[in-house]
Amino acid sequence: MVILGAGPAGLVLGNLLHANGIDCAILERAEQADLHARARAGYLAANTVRILERHGLADGLRRRGTQHAVCEFRTEGGRFRLDYGTLGRGERHTVYPQQELVADLLAHYLDAGGRISFGTKALAVLDAHGDRPSVTVQEPDGGSERWHARYVAGCDGRRGAARRSLPPGAVRRHHRDHGVSWLGLLAEAPPSLDAVGYAVHPRGFAGHMARTPEVTRYYLQWERGLPADAWSEERIWEELELRLGAAEHGALHRGRIVQRTVVDLESDVLEPLRHGSLLLAGDAAGLLAPSAAKGANLAVLEAELLARALVDDLAHGDPAGLDHYSAACLAHLWRAQEFSHWMVQLLHGTPAADGETLFHDGLRRSRLESLRTSRAHQDWFAENYVGV
Repeated sequence: MVILGAGPAGLVLGNLLHANGIDCAILERAEQADLHARARAGYLAANTVRILERHGLADGLRRRGTQHAVCEFRTEGGRFRLDYGTLGRGERHTVYPQQELVADLLAHYLDAGGRISFGTKALAVLDAHGDRPSVTVQEPDGGSERWHARYVAGCDGRRGAARRSLPPGAVRRHHRDHGVSWLGLLAEAPPSLDAVGYAVHPRGFAGHMARTPEVTRYYLQWERGLPADAWSEERIWEELELRLGAAEHGALHRGRIVQRTVVDLESDVLEPLRHGSLLLAGDAAGLLAPSAAKGANLAVLEAELLARALVDDLAHGDPAGLDHYSAACLAHLWRAQEFSHWMVQLLHGTPAADGETLFHDGLRRSRLESLRTSRAHQDWFAENYVGV
């Protein structure tokens, strides 16, 4: 078994296969130190934590993760808070930076004797339609090699070799560009809210998400095509304080901005998620806009589903799980896409001041008011916000 990519999907899959005696190897294009430096999402759903606990992979997050269950919406008309841990199914997030989760999963895999090849760039998956696929790679020294396996798991993202290797017509790609960009910021500053903050402002969305007591993630709705370094730190902080209503609700704790990334909000889904002996999971299977923090959580869920199916096939000769893997994952993926799309529509205005824009803004105000006042709407939000 060859696994492409050492993100949450690939590492969870590798750990579960190795624990069940399935011979596997992970190929990762980055060096090991780079994996520890990838600052990504940090909100783990309750089901994600249950999966990790079920397989003995949750020691780090149980020691260092923090429970979180409150979000706050800020608009020109004021603010309101939802204690979503008391709504819906009564579930909470665990805040745990993704790079720390990846470090935990990698350490567990290596300590158990798992094989991984760093600095190894997968170029193409060949012969996936048969029962003996292979992966051509570029080795760290620049040389080329070919890895053979019974199955290849593509956990290498939307631009990885797994997607590139799908022949024309093998899958359908459902794609949506939401027409919105974010400037993602990581600041060496303590959180300014005891909640996830969503600001809906005429100048654009702004978001506040705590990571650790010393580090906070911020987002600014950003002009499409504008480089990440276009604004000074002072201007960024001024804009964050304006959109988050600091004058009314309290100043932000400022600090050095250590990371800037422009994200164009896009979503896509590939169907089916299996092409012969090539199986897709994580961002390779479907990309979600980051508006609802679903990506890493879906990756862990898909990895468990795929691991169970592979163990049944390789260890017990039962292919039924693999036959149903795509349909099982897609049911979760489309539900997550629906909620993510709803959040995009809730948080962002449209750029032109025409009749359609005014109509959209009216719908957005109505949705926010319903979310503020309707217990049924709040329960629906909480169930989907934390669930995968």
